[in-house]
Amino acid sequence: MNQPLSMNELQELLAALLKPAALTELASLLACLGLAWLIVWRVASARAANQQRPLSVLFGRHVIDGVLFPALALLLAFGARRLLIHFGVHLALFKLAIPVLVSLLAIRFTVRVLTVAMPESTGMRLVERFVSWVAWLGSIIWITGLWPDLLKELESYAWKIGGKPVTLLDMLQGGLAATVVLVLSLWISSVIEARLMQSSSIDLSMRKIAVSLTRAALLFVGMLVALSAAGIDLTALGVLGGALGVGIGFGLQKLAANYVSGFVILAERSLRIGDMVKVDGFEGRISDIKTRYTVIRALNGREAIVPNETLITTRVENSSLADPQVLLSTVVQVAYGCDVEQVMKSLAAAVASVPRVLATPEPGVQLSNFAADGLELTVTFWIGDPQNGQGGVRSDVNLAVLRTLQGLGVEIPYPQRVLHQAASGS
Repeated sequence: MNQPLSMNELQELLAALLKPAALTELASLLACLGLAWLIVWRVASARAANQQRPLSVLFGRHVIDGVLFPALALLLAFGARRLLIHFGVHLALFKLAIPVLVSLLAIRFTVRVLTVAMPESTGMRLVERFVSWVAWLGSIIWITGLWPDLLKELESYAWKIGGKPVTLLDMLQGGLAATVVLVLSLWISSVIEARLMQSSSIDLSMRKIAVSLTRAALLFVGMLVALSAAGIDLTALGVLGGALGVGIGFGLQKLAANYVSGFVILAERSLRIGDMVKVDGFEGRISDIKTRYTVIRALNGREAIVPNETLITTRVENSSLADPQVLLSTVVQVAYGCDVEQVMKSLAAAVASVPRVLATPEPGVQLSNFAADGLELTVTFWIGDPQNGQGGVRSDVNLAVLRTLQGLGVEIPYPQRVLHQAASGS
């Protein structure tokens, strides 16, 4: 990158921007930006044509809001800068453009990685603004030549930590290095997660546990590297780690149990994404399994957040674990004077014609009770898609039963009561 400018050099730079040679730099810079845009656009279009979704970190939602555009523009700007120096052009505009491109690259990289790694976070706009302000402020300080004075001022503030002097500059450099390492770890884990989730040859539950373990391992390694880059002695973390272990053992038992239970559920595959389950009276389909909790979505749209420990320690009804077929039934009464056997055969055939009712096992009709008002018939049938609900298919079966009885001329008896009135004496 360019060396920071002194105030005299800054005045000379402003004067050079008004010279005709600046037009040559402007044309070269615009050519670099245009060529970078064209390359990114062509690559994004080729991936879209091949039905390959481009990585949002590199391409973003548009062409210029990803990481690839400022990275290519910066690379081309360095090349154009060396070429102009070779031909003896006095540089002025490029001394401003290159720090700006570096700041833009830092902003795009940080924001895109955090957005992909934590898409549901509401603090991304705040992080984006903070990173933008820091990056642009750093560029202004660099261009105006205040950078050396700022470094000296930061070195003048020092503290002793563990018998070792640490300056404010060391802390800021360590924090910057830690941020870069953690962002890189998040990016790598996001790329691995996207590749694993797109693989159809691996079970979805196994993909989820692989993604969780990969992200946890990369973040752990990244944290160790970041602490080392910040100048923190890792051997001093042994005592702290022991204290944290005791704290987790006593104060965070439930939280730790939920995380362990989440990995157990994913590893054993006793519950899988898409299964129809019933937990503590709540019935629905598992829409996601997190490391701490499981999301169960009912057919009416309501969602339940169930801690993973609950799924391990309590009774869970899983309609999809071994066999997704579910037996349903409905009850109807017919008059005593009808041909019951013929009615039962007709009802079984009618129910079998309902679209969602399975042909095997076939529907059945049983004479279940001699009721006070008529003969009680129980119609049983099987469905293979309980995730689509039971109300719709039950209604279709009842309509088929009603149409069949009406076609046969069989009445559904109303409740009847016989009243006996004693004759009064004259």
